[in-house]
Amino acid sequence: MKISYLSTFYPFRGGIAQFNAALYRALIAKGHEVDPITFKRQYPNLLFPGKTQYVTSDDKADIIPSQQMVDSIDPFNWITSAKKIRKMSPDILLMKFWIPYFAPSFGHISKHQNPNTRSIAILDNVIPHERKFFDIPLIKYYLNRVNGFIVMSEQVRDELLSIKPDARFAYKQHPLYDHFGAPEDKTIARQKLGLSANKKTLLFFGFIRAYKGLDLLIEAMNKLDDSYQLIIAGESYSSFEPYQKQIDQNRFRNNIHPNVRYISDKEVPLFFSAADACVLPYKSATQSGITSIAYHFELPMIATNVGGLEEMVKDNETGVVVDKPNADNLATGIKRFFKIDQSHFADQIRAKKKELSWEGFAQSILDLYKTIE
Repeated sequence: MKISYLSTFYPFRGGIAQFNAALYRALIAKGHEVDPITFKRQYPNLLFPGKTQYVTSDDKADIIPSQQMVDSIDPFNWITSAKKIRKMSPDILLMKFWIPYFAPSFGHISKHQNPNTRSIAILDNVIPHERKFFDIPLIKYYLNRVNGFIVMSEQVRDELLSIKPDARFAYKQHPLYDHFGAPEDKTIARQKLGLSANKKTLLFFGFIRAYKGLDLLIEAMNKLDDSYQLIIAGESYSSFEPYQKQIDQNRFRNNIHPNVRYISDKEVPLFFSAADACVLPYKSATQSGITSIAYHFELPMIATNVGGLEEMVKDNETGVVVDKPNADNLATGIKRFFKIDQSHFADQIRAKKKELSWEGFAQSILDLYKTIE
């Protein structure tokens, strides 16, 4: 089968590029011809909140041989890109969709393909966490130009059907991010990060955005005791100053260790190896790629029951789930987590890892294609 895969690939960095690289490899391994297509311009620098969109020498990038073709803000480019892909005559135009910003370009390209080409979108989100007034029209425009969808949580499924009730879709959970290598020794990892060797260690990992609830976790630290420490590791997409002010006012501020920067792939094992639990104190969520990293390192999680997180973190099996996103519940959940035998979590996580293969995810796309031929 011939597949054109339009999304972000090397030289762009981040979890979505890593997802696409792993899925590309899985589709190739199944014997399919896959043409990865990425951006000439992903975001204008003015709109990008981080330091760089591109991989650095510290990233463990999978160098996928993609064509840098699409300019996300140039409608003339969308016309030429649609023509180029149409000439490839793919059986499937596969896209990964995560924010409405890409709806016009992806929607135009999807609409202007050969009649025999079927378009399939892997949906990270349908309705964004931080909504703007123009989001829904853009999302409708895009969804109505795609033949089939892969959803990775029940919330995304429900959002899809609320906008496009006749959508054809398949549900498959986010596969494992297994390219980061082996974990490090916990004691050595804590030494490298300047942490106490014996404290109960929590990890908040990933891009820092308001909906991810870091403020709640910092507040929860105030409700614990001196036997806990918190690692914050990730680039902030807004000013970190309000969080720093919270930390400075926290009675256990010396136990909170911010690493506010992009964490390169080489450093990821260090942070996950130093922790006893990965905390996802989200105020809203669809699914989270962070859970896939935690599963890879066999690190149990403490998560709020929002969006699709409970589908990915099973209470008393692969971690602890707290009912509502507030500091009191998080503090209670953290205390409960450390009363449970940690070997119990490890057994459940190893069982869960077997379900989250890239081969299985690739097969779900091919199975969906057969239903929309």
